[in-house]
Amino acid sequence: MADVVRDGATLITRRPLVIDVGAAGKGYLVDIISAILQHAGVARFVVDAGGDLRHRGEHGIRVGLEHPLDPRLVIGVANLQNRALCASAVNRRAWGNGLHHVLDARTGAPVTEVVATWVVVGDAALADGRAERSPDFDGELYT
Repeated sequence: MADVVRDGATLITRRPLVIDVGAAGKGYLVDIISAILQHAGVARFVVDAGGDLRHRGEHGIRVGLEHPLDPRLVIGVANLQNRALCASAVNRRAWGNGLHHVLDARTGAPVTEVVATWVVVGDAALADGRAERSPDFDGELYT
């Protein structure tokens, strides 16, 4: 018997389980820091948490998208203004052959045909969680 059963959008657990909110945790922290800055009256800022960014300001910024297999290379550019960008790749947080944290949202299993994702949406918590769950998402998704 499976420990977790999916019934549409509902997950049913058969025993106590630990839920890892790490997929959106760092993004959420970026959002908290952004809110503190905004509340303090800071009009322009970039909060950068190593792959999780949030920008605020009149002028946007260009962000290089790191090559997932060679961090010395940039494979694309995202224009970011008053939004968040979060990245995820199969070479980060990997536990073995084919076991990593970038999941196929349709199956819950690690992706096999995508090596990296970059998501741009309004807040970093959502972008962070979505970057680790590809595809089927409403926003800008770079794969």
